[in-house]
This record gives sequence, C-alpha cells and structure tokens, in this order.
Amino acid sequence: PGDGPNPGGGGAKPGGKPGGKPGGKGDAQSEKKHKETIIDLSKHMDKPIRVKFAGGRECSGILKGYDPLLNLVLDATTEYLRDPEDSSKLTGETRQIGLTLCRGPAVMLICPADTLEPIANPFVPQD
Repeated sequence: PGDGPNPGGGGAKPGGKPGGKPGGKGDAQSEKKHKETIIDLSKHMDKPIRVKFAGGRECSGILKGYDPLLNLVLDATTEYLRDPEDSSKLTGETRQIGLTLCRGPAVMLICPADTLEPIANPFVPQD
C-alpha cells in the first residue's frame, strides 16, 4: 500500500477484477449450488435392499443411511459368495457381515430386496 496509482489499496487488485470480492468472484459465483441426488433412497430407509458392486460382489442388508455420492450404510448385511472358478456366478453360499459401509463409487445397482415395483415400458408410446 502507498505505492503506484492506487495508494489506498481500493479498487482493482493485481490479477483481479474491479469491485466484488477479492479474486474477482461475485456473490452469484460464491453461492453453493444445491445438488440433487440421482436416486431417492429415503423411501427405502430401514428396509432391506440388495446392492451389486463393480467387480461382481453382491450383498443385501437393511438401509440405515446414505449420502448424495451413494455411500450406503447397511445393517445385518449378507454377502453372496461367488464361484472361485467363474466370478460371474453366485455359489448360493452367504456370509454374515453385520454393519457395513458401502462406498458409492463402487455401487453399480441398488434394488429393494423385499418388493420390486413394476414401471411402464418407456419404449412404448404412451396414449
């Protein structure tokens, strides 16, 4: 401060834009945008769901929590074991895991374990 054409330090800053907040960002840019989750799991809270992961693992459990990244907390989790010879097939054997945190980036499919809700065929023209 005190040097150059702007001795008071106000106005434009080096590398910035005049006015606004330092760095040239205005109020509209500094506001956080509200992101919606792609899937609404609130109606499945405290109900059994089945989850398939990248890599082929599958499990089911009671949904206790989730976040927008699809990280899931399952209780009373059961893992369905795969055939060591052919990882695409399940053996029918299971193992009890208990309370589990499922990482969202690995989740490929989520479905209700107790009921499935049919939907109209999206490829048939609606009248």
